[in-house]
Amino acid sequence: MHEDLQFNIAGGLGFDLPQMARVRQAFEHHKIDDVAGAVTNEMGREDIKAKVKPGAKIAVGVGSRGVANIDVAVKALIASLKELGADPFIFPAMGSHAGGTSEGQEALLAGYGVTEDKMGAPVRATMDTVVVAELEGGTKVHMDKYAHDADGVVLINRVKPHTSFRGEIESGIVKMMTIGMGKINGATSLHGNHPITEFGDALPRAAKAIMECQPFLFGIGMVEDAFDDTAIIQALPAETLFAEETKLQAKAKELMAKIYIEDIDVLVIDEIGKEISGAGADPNVIGNPGTPGFEVPRVKKIVILDLTEKTHGNAAGIGSAHVITHRLLRRVDFASTYANMVTATALEGARVPIPMKTAEDAVRLAVKTLIGVEPEDARIVRIRNTLSLGEIEVSEPILKDLQGDSRMEVLSQPGKISFEDAA
Repeated sequence: MHEDLQFNIAGGLGFDLPQMARVRQAFEHHKIDDVAGAVTNEMGREDIKAKVKPGAKIAVGVGSRGVANIDVAVKALIASLKELGADPFIFPAMGSHAGGTSEGQEALLAGYGVTEDKMGAPVRATMDTVVVAELEGGTKVHMDKYAHDADGVVLINRVKPHTSFRGEIESGIVKMMTIGMGKINGATSLHGNHPITEFGDALPRAAKAIMECQPFLFGIGMVEDAFDDTAIIQALPAETLFAEETKLQAKAKELMAKIYIEDIDVLVIDEIGKEISGAGADPNVIGNPGTPGFEVPRVKKIVILDLTEKTHGNAAGIGSAHVITHRLLRRVDFASTYANMVTATALEGARVPIPMKTAEDAVRLAVKTLIGVEPEDARIVRIRNTLSLGEIEVSEPILKDLQGDSRMEVLSQPGKISFEDAA
């Protein structure tokens, strides 16, 4: 289908790439061994139990990100709500994701193991919303209709730095309450009336407006460590949500993985996906030139080789690359990608970079277009994705910089770069 997009590059791509070595980056482990037990313990707090009334129909919002152990945590949450006498159901709280359809969103939850059979509670998916508030300036705040009609709402989500803005509160329960629970209508309203640089203020204001008129009970915040393992689970009651989520986000920034190399000529990313990051590849990891708070690492060219299976063709963030592969391009579901990017008013995230027939040619094209850098001197870093940074590959010119750096351990001798799994 896309073979005709291959073309001859002036000067050719016949040069050798620098050899690559495997390197281990040292991060701290903070894994919780018993995730279900941690959720149950939080649900046993007196301030949390007091919010759950016997017989209450409680809507439990679950999102679209690939949160570690989300199925285990949701199942434990549902069991605890039932133990307290409530009648819970699950609803997708994921804005415009999964193509912006109820069927797509329910299927996405099922892909994470969140189904009625496995969770012990029905899944009710709709794109219908109710306008529950209006912010100063006219922004309408929407809420999932099933959640609106419930006796109470509980949200469970990962708390982490956002991919596009900085604030005391970024991505977590507050964002899920406003963007996620608002479905495509609410996400469009907030994105359409506020540039994302204002979200650090706009989202908490929208959440406060919801909480003033709707029975939001509490959130379950989940923080992951650098190995994508669940590190913290904390119940956040409505009364202290903003203060406690601010603390969790600060902890998430402290624990998250990063690339320790700050100056990179070519960054090769084997895969991107919505379950990895809302941006496909997290700018907190790969940088985003010109955006305050995302200045490092300093990357000249980005090559993306493929999409994950779990992203179901949503290639949001593909526009961050300079070069991609035909394999990736063939797997893009443009309807799903465009629905996400249009809602977020971030059209640049769906731009299609130059596609090359093979992964090796894609990397060579990026190296060829470096200014003032000979191919053998190119500083290349290769990662699987922005959640898997424990082991990376670096080109030989970078190795000398790692001497004496206790954060990085060289695991192999330099060798020819291999694309067996991502060609």
